[in-house]
Amino acid sequence: MPDTIARGLYLVATPIGNLGDITLRAIEVLKSVDRIACEDTRQTQKLLNHYGITTPTISYHQHNECERAIELVAALKEGGRLALVSDAGMPGISDPGLLLVREAIAAGVNVIPMPGANAALSALIASGLQTDEFRFVGFLPEKSGARRTRLEDLAAQTRQGAETIIFYEAPHRIADTLADLEAVFGPSLHIVVARELTKLHEEFLRGTVSELRSRLSERERIRGEFVLLVEAPKLPVTGASHPGSNVTDEMISARIERMEAELGIDEKEALKRLARESGRSKSELYRELQRERARHK
Repeated sequence: MPDTIARGLYLVATPIGNLGDITLRAIEVLKSVDRIACEDTRQTQKLLNHYGITTPTISYHQHNECERAIELVAALKEGGRLALVSDAGMPGISDPGLLLVREAIAAGVNVIPMPGANAALSALIASGLQTDEFRFVGFLPEKSGARRTRLEDLAAQTRQGAETIIFYEAPHRIADTLADLEAVFGPSLHIVVARELTKLHEEFLRGTVSELRSRLSERERIRGEFVLLVEAPKLPVTGASHPGSNVTDEMISARIERMEAELGIDEKEALKRLARESGRSKSELYRELQRERARHK
């Protein structure tokens, strides 16, 4: 193959909805590399067929990335040209890619980013929320207790200043996630829900978390992938339950039991959270817990 492009690993952004999202440069690279590593070869093949690209593909996903990275880096070290793509958007952003990039860098391989579509940034610039400072979290934990804990951590970290927090969420979990947001940040939290970005039924919903929960609950079925943007409050969170914030006003044992029931965590994790949120050591709280239990035997 002629040396039409430089040797190395190309990180190619692909469409997030509309097939026209791809750049001219990305098309040229996909035509010129030796192989294209895909999160799902079947999904990528639709894109390649649309643009008449015949480059061979190889799978690279979360279940085979460790062994496949070794194989691909070996080919790159020999002077190969490889493009890495995910099903949609930027590879490595809530999709496989980081491991291959690190291995390529360690091996002295040139890594070339190919700018293009990204759901989080596309939603952000159209949201009307703060764009100077933002935090991309990606997908929250699937389990309710872990998800609530993660949101409480974020709430504690953003009390001192305003920023936009960006999440990805699946349609079957969006209702539960909104309920957790309301419980942690309060019903007046301002959010934006972006659905089906760059597709035919693209939609932006703006309002309080309470309002949008109600609007979505009226739909018979919720479809499409979501970007959820949260305007973090400038002032301390009100109307939210932050276990451990009143440790001195309530028995440790009662607080531990409540956290175990509400968050689905064990005693060890509950003590750790109480220590972090109250500013006391875990060993101090544990000793107090033991004293409480001894008193009530």
